[in-house]
Amino acid sequence: MPWMAAKAKEFRYAIDLDEGGALRAEDGTPLALDPAWTPEHLLLAALVRCSLKSLGYHARRRRIEVSDSHGSARALFTKREDDGRYSATECDVELAVRLTPKPGDDELAELLAKAERDCFVGASLTVKPTYRWTTR
Repeated sequence: MPWMAAKAKEFRYAIDLDEGGALRAEDGTPLALDPAWTPEHLLLAALVRCSLKSLGYHARRRRIEVSDSHGSARALFTKREDDGRYSATECDVELAVRLTPKPGDDELAELLAKAERDCFVGASLTVKPTYRWTTR
């Protein structure tokens, strides 16, 4: 049988931003945001949510439950040295989760590495986020 390349999964998302500043997902679900939330804040929020979602996916595959999850992210946005354009040049992510049952050290390290690697938002950034995980 000739080798055939498998078609990659596709994930498509869309938002609409109206003239008044309201955001809606593709299904019309509104996102109510205070005007103080900047695009940079939303990027960091997306990074935290994506990292936790990625961990949840890989944990479920191992029959590990993720609960009590929360996190924070901080980034420095400044001119890059190589091209003089503004972007995130430093990014730190702190995440805390409860894993049940708690995996051994090697399995935990592999699980967290997969969560970081497979977060679409983190993988899309030019700067590689630095992650710090607390597990209970």
